[in-house]
Amino acid sequence: MPQTRPNIVLIMVDDMGYSDLGCYGGEIDTPNLDALAAGGVRMSQFYNTARCSPARASLLTGLHPHQTGIGVLVENDGPLGYPGTINNRCATMAEVLGAAGYTTAIRGKWHLTGSLHTPDGHWPTQRGFDSFWGIINGAASYYDPATLTCDTEPAGELPEDLYLTDELGRRAAEFVTDHSEASSAPFFLYLPFNAPHWPLHAPPEAIARTRGRYREGWDVLRQRRYQRQIESGLIDGSWPLSERDADVVPWAETADTDWQEQRMEVYAAQVELMDAAVGTLVEALTRTGQLDDTLIMFLSDNGGCAEEIPTGWVDELSHRPIHTPTRTRDGRRVRRGNDTTVTPGGPETFASYGKPWANLSNTPFREYKHWVHEGGIATPMIVHWPGGGLHRGTDHDPHQLPDVLATVLEITGADYPRDVLPLEGRSMLDSWRGTPTPEHPLYFEHEGNAAIRIGPWKLVRKYPGDWELYDLASDRTELTDLSAKHPDRVRVMSAQWQEWADRCDVLPREQVLRATGAGFGHVSDVQLSSWR
Repeated sequence: MPQTRPNIVLIMVDDMGYSDLGCYGGEIDTPNLDALAAGGVRMSQFYNTARCSPARASLLTGLHPHQTGIGVLVENDGPLGYPGTINNRCATMAEVLGAAGYTTAIRGKWHLTGSLHTPDGHWPTQRGFDSFWGIINGAASYYDPATLTCDTEPAGELPEDLYLTDELGRRAAEFVTDHSEASSAPFFLYLPFNAPHWPLHAPPEAIARTRGRYREGWDVLRQRRYQRQIESGLIDGSWPLSERDADVVPWAETADTDWQEQRMEVYAAQVELMDAAVGTLVEALTRTGQLDDTLIMFLSDNGGCAEEIPTGWVDELSHRPIHTPTRTRDGRRVRRGNDTTVTPGGPETFASYGKPWANLSNTPFREYKHWVHEGGIATPMIVHWPGGGLHRGTDHDPHQLPDVLATVLEITGADYPRDVLPLEGRSMLDSWRGTPTPEHPLYFEHEGNAAIRIGPWKLVRKYPGDWELYDLASDRTELTDLSAKHPDRVRVMSAQWQEWADRCDVLPREQVLRATGAGFGHVSDVQLSSWR
């Protein structure tokens, strides 16, 4: 093992687009993450898996999500589908680092098991983490989160002024402080925020700071983000900005512009509060003298989310839904959905920002969460490690989620267990230190949407459509399909993708359709009766 093993801090946000952070072109105020990027590595071509729980499974195991048992979400897909719970054929980063002498902790969202009521052997403290405080499920009210858990027990009474993002930042900082006083062992802290996943929840004072920022609308703001990305060297100026989504009307023709502004103002406030929580953690690392010896990695689980939430009161006759409480903690009835007569932000609302603003979040790309075009899988990736000899600046090498654990293993010297599936990823350390890493194929599949990238060439398919081929060196915004010009390349790359899919347990989309016939990509209320 290395003589000095750094602490590892892994921060993942939920449903945040490629361009939302200031250092990735956004107008959202993110000074803490911008500072980490300025003092470290900003990756321009890092990829996730296009969806929440599969991304978490891949991030923590170094495998593709299908190999871990979570190919779609954590719902069980029946005997012919994915189990929907992380399996025992993989080892989590916490299990690997814990065996190497690290203290391990998670503060945030788990979303790797279908068992939300009781521990099933795959809750955080059963998969390598020494401690856990957070939510088991995939989304929750920020003011009254269901499945809020401490280790394996309900978290108990909540503070009256609870806001989940703030509390996660505070508890992460508390862990750092307590650990520095109690142990000389290195630590692994996993901080998976729920923010800025729907619902649109933020305190009034946070929303007030973003008021008026979106008055000019998505068309103007997409162009401004695109220009800032070019000026900062994040993207190539020869790549045209993708067109506004065909389902999104021009801002000048948009009805209810005040309400549309409010949606994005709350979303921006959620991102800013997340950035402040990261700042709370960084301050604790600095105060305890550990920042230089801590590797911090920050990324998003998928691209911006275009999901719209249907309107209506939550059914009080049913069991309490996991995602949507029926009433606020002070007794007000919760209004669910994107209702233009309801101002989002408070605990009595439960809305999303929808396709128009997700299109802004994913600037300059097209498509969204669920799909594996660049808008669904391109993520900010910030790496900060002052003592690690990193090359400051923008790293343009392409990498993806399985590469994270491989990198952590190289840095820490931890041994990877032999009784689980072999790692799929490759270390990024040389790339972070300024030496380009050898090209290796990148593979993607979610809900039948599929892609393979080899060097600059990307073959991608939006289910149930045909394969499209793009040269990302000249066209990363995927506007010019070259499949008709290069049929041999399409044939070879699609065959290579299929070989990977067969090897990594990728199931055909039709095989894992829900027995209910609901299919994929829809917001549903999963019921829960006993947790608060």
